[in-house]
Amino acid sequence: MSKTIKVALAGAGAFGIKHLDGIQNIDGVEVVSLISRDLEKTKVTAAQYGIGHVTTDLNESLALKEVDAVILCTPTQMHASQTLACLKAGKHVQVEIPLCDVYKEGQEVLRVQKETGLVAMVGHTRRFNPSHQWVNNKIKAGEFNIQQMDVQTYFFRRTNMNALGQARSWTDHLLWHHAAHTVDLFAYQCGSPIVKANAVQGPIHPALGIAMDMSIQLQAANGAICTLSLSFNNDGPLGTYFRYIGDTGTYLARYDDLFTGKEQQIDVSKVAVSMNGIELQDREFFAAIQEGREPNSSIAQVLPCYEVLHDLEQQLLGN
Repeated sequence: MSKTIKVALAGAGAFGIKHLDGIQNIDGVEVVSLISRDLEKTKVTAAQYGIGHVTTDLNESLALKEVDAVILCTPTQMHASQTLACLKAGKHVQVEIPLCDVYKEGQEVLRVQKETGLVAMVGHTRRFNPSHQWVNNKIKAGEFNIQQMDVQTYFFRRTNMNALGQARSWTDHLLWHHAAHTVDLFAYQCGSPIVKANAVQGPIHPALGIAMDMSIQLQAANGAICTLSLSFNNDGPLGTYFRYIGDTGTYLARYDDLFTGKEQQIDVSKVAVSMNGIELQDREFFAAIQEGREPNSSIAQVLPCYEVLHDLEQQLLGN
């Protein structure tokens, strides 16, 4: 591999732009190919970021010898198959959350990753947000133990829009996408696997074909519990808010910011080299490639989360 890691990025939508912005702050990395479904819009974005190669076909980018790694910010339903295509083409790959929306497809990705030995990770950004890293550091130091996590994931998406308010070509999912963040983070922060999981959901939207409201309960092997409420019907403050209730304190995490239970802000600016969780996620991906090691949020580390999601889906389907 060349000294500079050369990257192809697929999906120039809201999250693709976040990755492009983060990568601009990382030395030794260059995005050389941009893939997205609208060629003219993609050309405009590529010009803004100085990217030389533009295409609507991932396979065209995978055929470029100079490409070392791929970042996938494409629709959920494409994630597993495209991750497999990248690995089989000999490229390291980071796929945005979720890894899959069918558990057996995630299992196949892990099998191929082990076979190739390439770096493959999933964008479980909460592992990298400075707020959650601060809590994780306190847990590892033996200064805090989680008794309960109370999480609210609230959006207003009664029409099929992305984070920028633009029409989506695919349908988002509360269970396989948004719950994946919390299910993985809960087990990761507890350092203990999830052994109990239960879910209920509200009515299925007649046009979108998905549940717009959901409630999930989790318990880790060490006894800690988690309550997760999710909604696409929430006409109010948007986003995901985490309340950590522990033996020595209570902490409120709002993306990259952290507060005490009494709303006093905690300075997390020195936790990592950036306050941007997406940039930190990308830094881990490229460092793992350079150092030839397993990344945090590797396929193997996050796959148990998708087994839990699969079990919850079976519950909701009445199987």
